[in-house]
Amino acid sequence: MESHKEVSPKKAFYYSDDGKRHSRSPSVIVIGAGFAGLAAARALQNASIQVILLESRDRIGGRVWTDYRFGFPIDMGASWLHGICVENPLAPLIARLGLPLYRTSDDNSVLLDHDFESYALFDTDGHQIPRDLVQKISEVFERILKEAKKLRQEYDQDMSLAEAIEIILKRCPDLRQEGLAGKVFQWFLCRVEGWFAADADNISMKYSNEAILLPGGHGIMVRGYRPVVNTIARGLDIRLNHQVTKIVWSNMGVEVSVENGKTFVADAAVITVPLGVLKANIIKFEPRLPDWKEEAINNLAVGVENKIVLLFDTVFWPNVEFLGVVSSTSYSCSYFLNLHKATGHKVLVYMPSGRLALDIEKLSDEAAANFAFGQLKQILPDASKPIQHLVSRWASDVNSLGSYSYDAVGKPHELYERLRNPVDNLFFAGEATSFKYTGSVHGAFSTGQLAAEECRMHVLENYGGLDTFYPNMGEEMASASIPLLISRM
Repeated sequence: MESHKEVSPKKAFYYSDDGKRHSRSPSVIVIGAGFAGLAAARALQNASIQVILLESRDRIGGRVWTDYRFGFPIDMGASWLHGICVENPLAPLIARLGLPLYRTSDDNSVLLDHDFESYALFDTDGHQIPRDLVQKISEVFERILKEAKKLRQEYDQDMSLAEAIEIILKRCPDLRQEGLAGKVFQWFLCRVEGWFAADADNISMKYSNEAILLPGGHGIMVRGYRPVVNTIARGLDIRLNHQVTKIVWSNMGVEVSVENGKTFVADAAVITVPLGVLKANIIKFEPRLPDWKEEAINNLAVGVENKIVLLFDTVFWPNVEFLGVVSSTSYSCSYFLNLHKATGHKVLVYMPSGRLALDIEKLSDEAAANFAFGQLKQILPDASKPIQHLVSRWASDVNSLGSYSYDAVGKPHELYERLRNPVDNLFFAGEATSFKYTGSVHGAFSTGQLAAEECRMHVLENYGGLDTFYPNMGEEMASASIPLLISRM
């Protein structure tokens, strides 16, 4: 075998011609440089474990991607901090970096990630929906969500959220909406689908409320997530453009092969690649993972939500956070995030999810931008054309193959925990392994820390040096003594 001396300054681990590992330092390979992988690598390195981080992309951050092509930061993936509170594990770092947050809601609910007064909804003829009607339908939808909780107790068998809504409307006909009110109802359903990145007929009624929402409401990272990513990554040994193709694991250690022919060897591995990549079997495991682990990978669902970002040379839209297009089906509803209100930039972000997002991914970037602009023209006929656009494609991106996980019909929520559970010296992290904070940045971050703790204990057991471990994330990760910078312009 060709020797590839992939070493850190302390000469951690490599494979030589005699096929033996030439180091006795505890060593770990972290696969994937998203938030989970960066958190795991940082904690392990701070605990004096030799770490190398392999990333298939030409950048770090994973599904957290701050784009600067407009001359200012635009988050094309995750952009919110869900839970503006000290309990959020990312809050101390964000506070110490002095990164401002724009609070979109004080409410920690799924339906109201934006406060009600920040909506401006229109029909497809460009007429704004009266605020009292929008308020009424939001209250109707909240009632339906409460009725859904009763159904969870009544039915042993799972059903889709769409089926549950139909049962509730038959039982409570006063909740059924017709005409314009029915279109507003479909818009609220569209917003719920956007939260889960999936259509209502695929979302589990029984388990869709299992994820925990931290208090404090929701806030947009005004300057993007890039400063947070860069801070966690500082000083780590990260190898970009290293697509992992195979992991050979045994009680002797792990051997990780990458597409460029290099091989890395260590005592253990922390695997943080997205669920979509695991489902596609891009990485081969030798021997195969246990049946219970493969079942978790196969049965967990991954949804898609994309962003089509439109930059304009003038602001012609109302000074609200959300512009919405109501229609007769949730598929044909639309919504735009107004970044001008949050950041001062003349930007609207169209955010399709589920089947609509997949259909739009079949279009070219220009066609996708034209589609989004066409939706905008329905409600604002005098809208000027965008001068630039950005388009995300998380479902077709081979490094993600989806946006984030959700609870599918008939699949137990405990699958997240099964995906997280280690297999000997293989440890797993990422938003899809977070039992409590599924689909969130802080969920990915916290699972990376947890995997690092479990991995370190396992490795040091083999070296006879096990002691109590506290994930030291460095000075910048210490408890926040500086308050979060929160605005509501």
